[in-house]
Amino acid sequence: MHTLIASLHAFGTDGFAAALQRELRALPPGRLPLAGVAVQGGHVDDATIGVSVLSAEQTADTIDVNLGVFFTEIVGGCSCGDDPYRSNGYCELRLRIDRRTGAASFTPRGP
Repeated sequence: MHTLIASLHAFGTDGFAAALQRELRALPPGRLPLAGVAVQGGHVDDATIGVSVLSAEQTADTIDVNLGVFFTEIVGGCSCGDDPYRSNGYCELRLRIDRRTGAASFTPRGP
């Protein structure tokens, strides 16, 4: 479980998106659930991940954020001259932040 305390405290301010992007970039590699959305069966290059806040709202217990995530997928194994190759990818994730603890969870959003 991840905690996003700075994002929790910045919610409702002009600095929310920037705080969230900083905290997401600081997560250890592989923490965002992107392996299941790499459509070509490759590996996500964590150094290329970019995140945009699409929408955010709060309930009594949570802050719910829809994220657009851009990344590069490294695809290998085709025995081609340019193997492995890179492919641009995009997905949307739902981020839920607990308003009491800052605990965060991610869920891929369907098409």
